[in-house]
Amino acid sequence: MFFHNSKTYFKNLICASRFSLFSPFNHPNPPFRYTQIQKYVNVYMKWKKDPFFDSMVHIHKSLELKSIIQLKNVIANDPNGCIPISAVSKRGLEFDISIKVARFLRQYPSVFEEFTGPEYNLPWFRLTPEATEIDREEKRVYEECKEDIKDRLKRFILMSKDKVLPLKIIKGMEWYLGLPERFLEDIRNSDESFKFVDMEDGLRGLVVESKGGKVWSTMQRNAMRNGVYFGGTLEGIEFPIFPSKGLRLRRKIESWFNEFQKLPYVSPYEDFSHLDPSSDVAEKRVVGILHELLSLFVEHSAQRKKLLCLKKYFGLPQKVHKAFERHPHMFYLSFKNKTCTAILKEAYCGKSSIEKHPLLGVRKKYVELVKESNRILKDRRFNNQHIKQEKLEKDMGLDSESDSRTEIPS
Repeated sequence: MFFHNSKTYFKNLICASRFSLFSPFNHPNPPFRYTQIQKYVNVYMKWKKDPFFDSMVHIHKSLELKSIIQLKNVIANDPNGCIPISAVSKRGLEFDISIKVARFLRQYPSVFEEFTGPEYNLPWFRLTPEATEIDREEKRVYEECKEDIKDRLKRFILMSKDKVLPLKIIKGMEWYLGLPERFLEDIRNSDESFKFVDMEDGLRGLVVESKGGKVWSTMQRNAMRNGVYFGGTLEGIEFPIFPSKGLRLRRKIESWFNEFQKLPYVSPYEDFSHLDPSSDVAEKRVVGILHELLSLFVEHSAQRKKLLCLKKYFGLPQKVHKAFERHPHMFYLSFKNKTCTAILKEAYCGKSSIEKHPLLGVRKKYVELVKESNRILKDRRFNNQHIKQEKLEKDMGLDSESDSRTEIPS
């Protein structure tokens, strides 16, 4: 019985990888050691503030920029290149704007230029020349990098359990994936590998039909490029780590993490149904999914609550948020702007192996333009105060002249 099972084992091992023939003897973590000795699945890591990541304006202005870009698109898509305020005044909820839309537009004079319309003296808005120029560059990037953006969407869908995602989930992640407006509508006629299907609960979904060939994750591609991974099913890949200054792990946790790094790497695109959900191998798969997701996004970051919405479709555990806390050398949680943002450290530390999103440069230019609004508004306030001061001094001078009397001699 032992030899029969051994033959079957070696046969499967050889078929799995041409480099795995002698792995049971030479591999640092052979199959019978894949159950980790120390388990720290419920470990608590102390959060450490990192000014470097908290100061990244293009990340922390991302949600504010989203509303600005949506309004910019409405104006840019208008045949006249300008709109009356009535065209968007009642669409604040759609643009995730909590104040009056007119007031919101006036907060960004470097992007939106206000003028009096041809009828009824209503306020109208058009784009400034600077915003128009960046808009043209954005459209050019979308056209030139269409395949790259399409590939990121495919990978996002292929990471799901059933290789299909509801349209509402994809639309909720459009901003992070960098999908242009009407991308999902246009893709129906432009790529046969995407198909719209009916899902349970009456939802419409988007499925990707794979045309053969294995999908490699960012981690796998980088490890292959560095010659430390050969595509075998028993191989481990160590996650790149970037400790924040002053952040040190306790000895027991550090020992657990060293073992964790040597465990087999389960790709986000592979079947995971055989894994014990409470095992550290399953945790390594969860960390791999979070790493892959953030590597696909424009800023390589996202609101943590947005990522938690993916649990059902990506086969993530109920307490997936703890994976960010247990791996502070890989992810940074920023609490700026009263929200929790998860950032992939690897994308911003040293010579990153993470592919830059083609839209990142354009978004940074928008952020810089938006920052100009603060200077413009500050100058306006200063000028208004100066004008008011001059008017006040003039009025006081007139009053003193009118109040001057000559005493009548007795």
